[in-house]
Amino acid sequence: MTEETPGFEEKSDVPSGATPDDAEPQAASPSSSGEGAAPAGDASAQIAGLTAQLDQVRKALEERTADLQRLQAEFQNYRRRVERDRIAVKEIAVASLLTELMPTLDDIGRAREHGELVGGFKSVAESLETAAAKMGLQQFGKEGEPFDPTIHEALMHSYAPDVTETTCVAILQPGYRIGERTIRPARVAVAEPQPGAAQTGKAESSDAAETADDDKESGGPDEG
Repeated sequence: MTEETPGFEEKSDVPSGATPDDAEPQAASPSSSGEGAAPAGDASAQIAGLTAQLDQVRKALEERTADLQRLQAEFQNYRRRVERDRIAVKEIAVASLLTELMPTLDDIGRAREHGELVGGFKSVAESLETAAAKMGLQQFGKEGEPFDPTIHEALMHSYAPDVTETTCVAILQPGYRIGERTIRPARVAVAEPQPGAAQTGKAESSDAAETADDDKESGGPDEG
């Protein structure tokens, strides 16, 4: 049985010339490898966070772009509406002014028909007519044209054998329009075909057709 020598203490495996403190970093060295792997995980998390932020920014940009496009479309519609209203107001104002000038233009037309448009009055009348034409006023209504109730107003009515439809045979007052808008219909005298003329024409046509049928049945007219 071996007896231990009193006062003898076991020494740790420490190289000669080294202090016990030098051995502690070696014990801690295994944990250093785990700390080195941490930055890779942090980088992945940062990339994921940046990707999420980029998606949010992209979504916000798309929403702002859609808002801008909608506002631009609304502004264009507003501009078109304002321009359309401005043109309508201008046309109404011009039509109102020219309507007030129509009686004067009618007097000028009657004076021209009677040979009274002479001298200084003629120059003034022609200047007024030119100004009205520049503002878009157009005169219409001619003798011999078919009667159209949308642009003609019949003040007199008669029958005539030389017409095949309701016709304007006299222009009592010319009509006026601005563009496609009629501001006063032409006031006219109209003539219709004679009531019996159509029936007579139909009877003559019927007799001619019957004669032609008889000739066909008999083999044509008799030869001498």
